[in-house]
Amino acid sequence: MTAKAIVQSFYDLDLATSENAMDKFHKDCELHWNSSTGFTKLDYTGIDKMMTGVRESYHSFTYKLSHLLESDNTVTARYTVYVTTIERPEKEEPLAHFISIWEVKDDKLYRGWEMSQLLDETPGNISSYSEIKI
Repeated sequence: MTAKAIVQSFYDLDLATSENAMDKFHKDCELHWNSSTGFTKLDYTGIDKMMTGVRESYHSFTYKLSHLLESDNTVTARYTVYVTTIERPEKEEPLAHFISIWEVKDDKLYRGWEMSQLLDETPGNISSYSEIKI
């Protein structure tokens, strides 16, 4: 399986309902995440705790990719996260925009560098995430 296919298989998951999402991660993985609230570095255990929080907080947590680019064992993904909350399970809403770079090792997500920003719902911004470049 190519690095791109491995990363794609992760972004095809609904993290709120997937019990096997952690199977996609290398046991020695690290995620370096820059968000609007600051920098966070997570290891396998930290990612697992984050996934547990997602499953407890959302009915669905899915990705809409606009870009998925591969170079050797490194894949860059640009996407918007969509969720349905426990409080409003009938309404799917966009949550945030992301760009992630994943290094794949042993057919698993190994090193990740991620930047996220809160959702900007202006028409030009939303449509730029709809233009698929996979």
